Amino acid sequence: MGRIHDALADGSDILFEGATGTGKTLASLAPALEYARETSKTVVITTNVHQQMRQFRRDASAITDEEPIRAVVFRGKASMCHIDVGYEECQALRDTTRDLVETEEELADLERQQRNLLSDSQGGDSGAAEARSAVMDELDAVEDDLAEFEDRATCDHYYRNLTADTDDFFAWLYDDVRTPDEIYERAHGEGFCGYELLKEGIENVDLVVCNYHHLLDPMIRQQFFRWLGRDPEDVIAIFDEAHNVEDAARDHARRTVTENTLESALDELTESDDARSEPAYNVLGTFLEALREAYDEAFSFGEREQVGENWYDLAIANDDRRDDLTLTFLQNYTGPGFSEELDHAVELGRELDQEYEEAYKNGDATVRQECQTLQAAAFVRSWLEEGDEMGTYPVVSTRRDEDTDDVYGRAELYTCIPEQVTRGLFDELHASVLMSATLRPFEVTEDVLGLDDPETMAYGAQFPEERRRTYAVDGPELFASKRDDRHVQETITEVIEDAAHFTPGNTLVFFPSYSEAQRYHERVMVGNRYLDEPGTPANDLREEFAADGDGILFTSLWGTLGEGVSFDGDDARTVVVVGVPYPHLDDRMEAVQEAYDAAFDVGEKEGSGPTVQGEDAGWHYAVEIPTIRKTRQAMGRVVRSPEDFGARILVDGRYTERAEIEMGQYAVRGAFPAEERAEMIDVQPEKLKFGLLNFYQDVDAYDGDPPTP
Repeated sequence: MGRIHDALADGSDILFEGATGTGKTLASLAPALEYARETSKTVVITTNVHQQMRQFRRDASAITDEEPIRAVVFRGKASMCHIDVGYEECQALRDTTRDLVETEEELADLERQQRNLLSDSQGGDSGAAEARSAVMDELDAVEDDLAEFEDRATCDHYYRNLTADTDDFFAWLYDDVRTPDEIYERAHGEGFCGYELLKEGIENVDLVVCNYHHLLDPMIRQQFFRWLGRDPEDVIAIFDEAHNVEDAARDHARRTVTENTLESALDELTESDDARSEPAYNVLGTFLEALREAYDEAFSFGEREQVGENWYDLAIANDDRRDDLTLTFLQNYTGPGFSEELDHAVELGRELDQEYEEAYKNGDATVRQECQTLQAAAFVRSWLEEGDEMGTYPVVSTRRDEDTDDVYGRAELYTCIPEQVTRGLFDELHASVLMSATLRPFEVTEDVLGLDDPETMAYGAQFPEERRRTYAVDGPELFASKRDDRHVQETITEVIEDAAHFTPGNTLVFFPSYSEAQRYHERVMVGNRYLDEPGTPANDLREEFAADGDGILFTSLWGTLGEGVSFDGDDARTVVVVGVPYPHLDDRMEAVQEAYDAAFDVGEKEGSGPTVQGEDAGWHYAVEIPTIRKTRQAMGRVVRSPEDFGARILVDGRYTERAEIEMGQYAVRGAFPAEERAEMIDVQPEKLKFGLLNFYQDVDAYDGDPPTP
């Protein structure tokens, strides 16, 4: 804690890796709150895992029991709106409601003035009558203004925020660390808008718990800091599960426009009589036709029929020239310079958007219309100006309309290098703490997020080593080409069955995909089998499995159970990772690799993994390290306290020492931290059961006689 406090005092960012159960949250939060109190700053702790947000609330509540702090758990508007309207519509309702209240207050003030002047004039003040006459004229005008609100949409909940006494609500809010659901229910019961009260209530608090997007989305971040009443340099940010920041930053940086948005923009321009409408229609219409032509030409024979309800990527990027969509646009566009016309289209879009805002506020429209021209023109301008920049990957995707069965397209600018999003954030903040159980190699995290000389600290497993075992099963290397091999499947099935049979409790098994999880769910014939499937609620399944005592849960390492979900004590005793779960190596992943190769001429580096040179950086940064982090996260689902015990099993020859000698770049053991490699015990598939039997006997885990090999 002292090191973290000192680093914060220096304004340094901190990379903090600590094994599961080592108290990373409190070790980061306590010194951050202490330093923030000394220097009048606010601590923001953020995660992208819902369970962790709940844990943060509990930790903050425990802190307030010892030393009172003002802490708020903040959640976005979408889940807290009492009348279920969109962001733009809510903004317009809020502005109109505020105008209404201000008008009513002005009217009440004028009425007080005229009553006082009337009393003065009746008392013989000759000037009071004349002054009252002027006030009465103002009153008439304000009453007319107030009458206009009868036809304008307002929000009753926000109206009560502005007009009712909220002191009791805020006293209740700060008395403990309230959940967003509690805030919503309390506000709803009193007729308030809980979201707006939350925005008001986080100003200058000691601690805010929130989701990643409040910091990683540049537009939301500006508003968030304004609500905090803090400049960025007065904020200390703690990122939990910080190994996820890279992917989250990419998601927040992506920009898209659909064929439907472009069509709506053209309809909008058709109805406008502004002189800029025709050239704007020309440039956006040309881009729409180019988009359609680009995905039509990108389809191979029979590929169009494969498109379903999910977005389906098509390759349009070229190594030696602009992408196919841009080239088609440039070939087809006729007219004045498109860059200038797009600037005019954006200007027109902003004006139309303002007109829609005023129409909704004035009651001339029942909904707050969004300006499609503004969205489309701004995107097309970005596409043409930024589509060939390093680290930006242009993509065209298609999907099928479930109502019409027609295929339609989307253009997307995909950001390969998250540093373009995160560097500005970390430069603005006073300091940040990025914590995770799987943050190493630190130099990779520094590079991809754009951190300058952060403090680094790593603490391995603090629990007794004799209460855990890690086995690397020297079985077949589960390359995709081998997964259908009968001998491979039989070997993996026997390993899983042995693991479950000799585990005194539940066994958790991770696979590279849901399809592989389903395959072995059907093959394994021991224990009570549970299958995690995509799109199904994982929490109910987890609770049912944890209560079993003799269960085997089959899931994907890329699902929701691989991290941020606790399997403490008897919930799971053994975790098995089958295969090396590399992500699907599609065009996007290749673009990320190429961007990293170009951006990071790393030469030779000393890290926890193998030496990285030149063109290998892309594979190492974009594929290998994130994959091993996923594997380490899965391994961390068991042995989560000093009293706990359990076994971790890696089933693939690439995890073994033999692979380091024989398989070159395909070996992955070297990508684990040194102390974790030192604990790995290589074992043949048929010998695993003896290792498990001996280990669980050593920790006296069997209730009664142990299983027979």
